[in-house]
Amino acid sequence: QAVNADAFVEFRVLGKGGFGEVCACQRRATGKMYANKRLNKKRLKKRKGYEAALVEKRILARVHSRFIVSLACAFQTKTDLCLVMTIMNGGDLRYHIYNVDEKNLE
Repeated sequence: QAVNADAFVEFRVLGKGGFGEVCACQRRATGKMYANKRLNKKRLKKRKGYEAALVEKRILARVHSRFIVSLACAFQTKTDLCLVMTIMNGGDLRYHIYNVDEKNLE
């Protein structure tokens, strides 16, 4: 079934990156919460990020793990490519990787 931006209500911004931002959103039909990663098409084109965005979409669609977000659906608007993913508490994995306390690893 085709999905577009009208199927979701957006809430606060969860994070920002080089190509766009991630917002919490809610599916109107079910009330379920998701994370919507909006990638700006102009930025993707300017920085040659289209291929990486498509690879990310394919990987997220195939991942089914309790520890990694998975793709619920994807769509595009006039200005953005949108990847709607399951939402998890705990923040960005990269943040945790780079801020690991070395003393706790022993």
